[in-house]
Amino acid sequence: MSRILALALSLLVAFQARANDAVTFATDWKAQAEHGGFYQALATGLYAKYGLDVKIHQGGPQTNTSQLIATGAVDFAMASNAFFIANFVQAKAPVVAVMASFQKDPQVLITHPRDDVRSIADMRGKPIMVSTDTKTAFWPWLQKKYGFADTQIRPYTFNVAPFLVDKSAIQEGYLGSEPFQIERAGGFLPQVFLLADNGYPGYAAMIVTQTKTIDQRPEIVRAFVAASIEGWRDYLHGDPTPANKLIKAANPEMTDELLAYGIKQLKDHEIVDAGGRIGVMTDARWADWLNEMSQTGLYPADLPIKTGYRLDFLPASTN
Repeated sequence: MSRILALALSLLVAFQARANDAVTFATDWKAQAEHGGFYQALATGLYAKYGLDVKIHQGGPQTNTSQLIATGAVDFAMASNAFFIANFVQAKAPVVAVMASFQKDPQVLITHPRDDVRSIADMRGKPIMVSTDTKTAFWPWLQKKYGFADTQIRPYTFNVAPFLVDKSAIQEGYLGSEPFQIERAGGFLPQVFLLADNGYPGYAAMIVTQTKTIDQRPEIVRAFVAASIEGWRDYLHGDPTPANKLIKAANPEMTDELLAYGIKQLKDHEIVDAGGRIGVMTDARWADWLNEMSQTGLYPADLPIKTGYRLDFLPASTN
């Protein structure tokens, strides 16, 4: 082998090593349709096309994505809702959102079929099962907008059994999860009220990273965002089979039926794809969210929320 050819081969190997940058990404829960775009980007080689070697670490009940990203244990993490970002800003943590996977937050309130509850406003004064986290997130907003009171709160432990046996029960849930469980286990269609369709303005499933990563490896951030957006578009509007295989391998509890249900909810309610714009965030939308939340007393009106996100890593077509 000539010296020139050997040098060319060594340069090619070095280039490939640089191109396939190792990236770790932590999701907020066990693998599911709500993570489909990321698994699709992995399964179909989109991340590799953008020069990334991505490892997805699925979350679960004990996963603290805020801690994982704040300590640098992962390169990217999923922030379930806008409260994560505001909390990072309040704590002056060097973490920012670079993409919003969900244009609508999939948080819902669920009831049995009943004549006395036809809207969220009708739930005022009635017992509602909510999780501990919700007490310091959506609940204050519900109090401000709909007049809810703490005396309505009942504990929710992510088990739908108590709901099924009590026809007067109301509980929180996730659009692509609890309604499906209730329908299958209870044999009836529950009433489902999406907070996003009833005045809640927040983004959800945001991708966050450390400012250090942005400063030192901006090309990695841009590549991860671009590939993830392509992955979501392909998962929702192409063949989701590649992602679903990875999801079921990571989470054996997942079924084809639940995955199909989740995809349908994401599409029907335009959770991800808002008129063809995926991943988008805007200053105006964030300002609206802060205005709503400051009225609940959760955050000061002058919270510098713009320091908690970056728009410059989104493709121009999404802004």
